[in-house]
Amino acid sequence: MTDTPTRRRRPSLDRVRKPPAWSALVAGTFLGGLLGGAYGLFTPPVYTATSYVVAVPTDEATPDAARGFAQAYGRVATQLAVLGDAQVWAGVPVRTLRDSVRTATSPDAPMVAVTATSARPGVAVDMANAVSRALTRHAEDTKGSTRVRLVQFSRAVQPGRPSSASSKVTALVGASAGGLLGGLVLLVRPRRTGRGTDPAPAASVPGPAAAADAQR
Repeated sequence: MTDTPTRRRRPSLDRVRKPPAWSALVAGTFLGGLLGGAYGLFTPPVYTATSYVVAVPTDEATPDAARGFAQAYGRVATQLAVLGDAQVWAGVPVRTLRDSVRTATSPDAPMVAVTATSARPGVAVDMANAVSRALTRHAEDTKGSTRVRLVQFSRAVQPGRPSSASSKVTALVGASAGGLLGGLVLLVRPRRTGRGTDPAPAASVPGPAAAADAQR
């Protein structure tokens, strides 16, 4: 008879000790926002600068040829032959140019966009302009056979703000990711059935009359 009070107190103690189910969602959102904000705060900002060169056909070439050579020059702009000359004007090693400079072309226009990224805005501008200058010089050396020239269309200018995400944006992204993970934890967690939480039935003691009948 002394087991009944102990068994009845266990479910209430379990409810006090175990946190609510939605605590995983709150904890994931908080930790994700904290980590995302720290990443944006301690990661150096990145600046982006872009210069443009345009392919111009000579009297012996067609506009279609100029567009085709613009595509070709866009692919060779990050090759060693061009970057080797660009490093002199950019003041950075070839490896830095190879890792920081990207080019983009359009099938509708004979234009090449040279984009450089750096933690310093001035260096990004110098790298973009240096690669564009080296590319136009290489195109000038081969215009006798290609019948196409590359002309500086727009020089890179110093960016006024970083192109990388701010700490507020990274905090929001981290909070969203943490909340999503917390929701997934709620979905995959094992669910408790009602049998384990119901209080155990008290042991019944037969009365004198029932005991006497059982002995008969």
